[in-house]
Amino acid sequence: MKRFVATARGRVQRVGYREYVYNETFERNISGYVKNLDTGEVEIVAEGNEKDLRDFINEINIIRRPIAVRSFTVRWEEATGKYADFEILRGDIQEETFERMDYAGNLLHSMDTKFDLMLDKRDQNLQLQHTMLDKQDQMLQIARETKEEIAGLRSDTRKHLDDEFAEIRKELVSIKDALARAGIQV
Repeated sequence: MKRFVATARGRVQRVGYREYVYNETFERNISGYVKNLDTGEVEIVAEGNEKDLRDFINEINIIRRPIAVRSFTVRWEEATGKYADFEILRGDIQEETFERMDYAGNLLHSMDTKFDLMLDKRDQNLQLQHTMLDKQDQMLQIARETKEEIAGLRSDTRKHLDDEFAEIRKELVSIKDALARAGIQV
């Protein structure tokens, strides 16, 4: 069993960093605590097997909005067995309340920003759908006009052929009559 005492500096207070650290212990057999220091830093004392502790350090030394650990110092020691679980040590109730409110405000701002992005995407999708529907309407109009044109061509062709066949019939009748008058039987 090993123990480390770490100090995280940067944007680590009023951004949910202690909760993040606490949550990273759930899958690991780690005991100890995390607490805010008056200097604006966060102290982490953790005990467990060395592999779990090293993995834990890698997970909590992060820059992930809104948390930004800019400096992370670690001092290794022998484990004391003093801690049964891992916990968040909290300070003055008023300060903790304000910290929670700041964190909630950050989350709401983040959600608002993401919601705005989602609305922008939805508007873009609606515009794209509108454009696609306009194109479909244009294609349907072209299809209607093409159908009408084909129907008109059929009608014109039928009338033309009917007129031509009528003329041919007249000429055939005329030829038959002329042949009959000439004494040729057809």
